Amino acid sequence: MISIWKREIKAYFYSPLGYVFIAAYYLFTGFFFFNYNLYGNSADMRSLFDILFTVTLFLAPILTMRLMSEDRKMKTDQILLMAPVRSSQVILGKYTAALCVYLIAMSGALVVSIIAEVFGSPEWPVIIGHFAGLFLLGASLIAIGIFISVLTENQIIAAIGGYSAGFLMMLLDSIASIFSGNFIAALLHGMSFRIRYQPFTLGIFSVDNLLFFISISVFFIFLTTGQFEKRRWG
Repeated sequence: MISIWKREIKAYFYSPLGYVFIAAYYLFTGFFFFNYNLYGNSADMRSLFDILFTVTLFLAPILTMRLMSEDRKMKTDQILLMAPVRSSQVILGKYTAALCVYLIAMSGALVVSIIAEVFGSPEWPVIIGHFAGLFLLGASLIAIGIFISVLTENQIIAAIGGYSAGFLMMLLDSIASIFSGNFIAALLHGMSFRIRYQPFTLGIFSVDNLLFFISISVFFIFLTTGQFEKRRWG
């Protein structure tokens, strides 16, 4: 698993992809921090992190679109399929590499939070809640993205699939309003990423929301591993 992780980390930074992702995340973080906090003379970080929720939905597929599809297109996946490593190790190595790059990008929000502390008195329990929610959101989106990537060898299709899945999960609570007052509405409402993310923005660490995001990540990693294993024995 460690060798796969190192390989993927090098792939991110031997190409422009990792730098572009981190730079874009830093750019959005810095711009909205200046707009909402410095220019607005406010230590309230909630508006910034609300925007980062949407930014993560947009940018996460950039991290995952090549994770499995590129190997399949270049036929280098045959090396992985024949390597003496378990499929779960391959998938977890790729997944954790993408998660590490995402954490580096998230560090920009920590920097601006420290700057806000210098000029004001931000609510750190709320900021920590935002960081936890943002990390769990990214972890879930990366897991979904890597599953979509294993289904195709086209990176563009993988990226579009990642965007579509992310927006669908965000809009489930809006879709639930169509089925108001029944079991389907409650189910869709409970699966909405936006609804599950909101308590973290208030500094509330709810166990069920924590388990929800972890379950999404584990479920899609399991599906990805199964699909990869299927190709190995197929």
